[in-house]
Amino acid sequence: MINAVGREIPDYILNQTGKKPFQGSFHYDGTIFKKHGPNVKVVMNNSGSKLVPTIDEVLDKCDAHDGMVVSFHHHFRDGDKVVCQVMEAIHRRGLKDITICASSLGKAHDALVPMIEDGTITNIQSSGVRGKIGQAISEGKLKGLAIMRSHGGRVRALMTGEVKIDIAFIGSPTADEYGNLRAIGGKSDCGVLSYAMPDSFHANWVVGITDCLVPYPNFPAHIGQTRVDYVVVVDEIGDPKKIATGAAKPTTDQRKLLMAEYCTQFVVNTPYFKDGFSYQTGVGGASIASTLSLTKIMKERNIRMGFGVGGLTKAMCDLLRNDQVNCLLDVQDFDTSAVESVKNLKHFRISASEYANPFNKGAVVNKLDFVILAALEVDVNFNCNVVVGSDGVITGAQGGHPDTAAGAKCAIVIAPLLQGRIPAICSEVTTVTTPGETVDVVVTDYGIAINPRRQDLIECMKDVDLPFKTIEELRDIAYSIVGEPEKVQFEDRIVGIIEARDGTIMDVVRQIKPFEFREEV
Repeated sequence: MINAVGREIPDYILNQTGKKPFQGSFHYDGTIFKKHGPNVKVVMNNSGSKLVPTIDEVLDKCDAHDGMVVSFHHHFRDGDKVVCQVMEAIHRRGLKDITICASSLGKAHDALVPMIEDGTITNIQSSGVRGKIGQAISEGKLKGLAIMRSHGGRVRALMTGEVKIDIAFIGSPTADEYGNLRAIGGKSDCGVLSYAMPDSFHANWVVGITDCLVPYPNFPAHIGQTRVDYVVVVDEIGDPKKIATGAAKPTTDQRKLLMAEYCTQFVVNTPYFKDGFSYQTGVGGASIASTLSLTKIMKERNIRMGFGVGGLTKAMCDLLRNDQVNCLLDVQDFDTSAVESVKNLKHFRISASEYANPFNKGAVVNKLDFVILAALEVDVNFNCNVVVGSDGVITGAQGGHPDTAAGAKCAIVIAPLLQGRIPAICSEVTTVTTPGETVDVVVTDYGIAINPRRQDLIECMKDVDLPFKTIEELRDIAYSIVGEPEKVQFEDRIVGIIEARDGTIMDVVRQIKPFEFREEV
């Protein structure tokens, strides 16, 4: 079956998953569906406490069993310590065939690889995976499938009942004995619990794990007592210093600064750049630099942003501190400055569903004027790949990439023409994660390409002094410098699927061939 982005989806995968091939970004607009509801344990007694001494004991209370689905959030990013603590307890019990449904997995979770190899973990559902887990999946060590969903697509899967979580484990910087959870106030502040909020609504059992127990009531609760079954206190849930990664810092790279300047000049010459515009940027160095550059022009022209949204960094939070934006809508904090900013009364927490769920009555992404994104690869059809590296190994995450691209009036992707010696602009991406129909502009260090679908943007840029090129011209320049790369060689076995945000299949990920068995190139 060939889907709407030209990818062949094998019939056996469609039969195995019960899914349909991707049919277009807005195919299900206006659809009506019935929400899934979890089991709820009624509490009518006045015992006054939901504290359980250990993770082992809470597994007993939540009827942990073979084949169950457990969920986690990734607000601590590389500093997370909850996932491994819980999975080590599950592993000690000898439980098998576990599905992990996480908002994302990374290097902090490398210790899960032996559990993948011995069959403790057989399926992974996540925005994406980095580190040794991605390598293990790509090598075919996961017995089941890795399903990669966008942040909005993950919530959709919970709401429709496609994914039924048995136990949600929520790392919470503070909690009281009755289950009121907050993302601030302890030694491991992470700012928000946006990705865990949907889990708390849809999981059969909800367990708060904290390293800072506070007196009741821990108000205003970010996840309230009516949605939490048990609370466990541990020594440490996360290291806030590792929330920020290298990518989340301002760049001094001249190539990235050039792309940021191109991006800013494009933005300010669109009809959407006016008082009250809305904006989201990614966490990459060029994206942050574009925000800093845009801030200067906003000040010069006395233009004020209506709202900023998304995973937030210091650059976005400084807009609020300097009174250049009406408010921020926060779904994730990428550095400690953003965590600190949540104390501002105009810095609002929103759930992942409010942010990006395509199957609700209108997500925030639909109100975006601009989104600035990054990509590993972009092809001549403007399809983007943000999950699979040039070597075929799973090394990234969809995050909100497909959600914001679909929602924003102007979706801009920043990518250097070459990633090392690998062309980032190519004839065909290794794996499609965001369909080209939702990508409006590609900014590189060698020029800017506007999607031919957006004749309105092409028209308004006619007299703008920027290095405009076609996407094919950018590809040809890349190939003229380093040559056209050989395609990655894969085995036949499918190890993962890339879900579109509506639950259809965008693409498949195949097992990589061992290096020694790859053909000479």
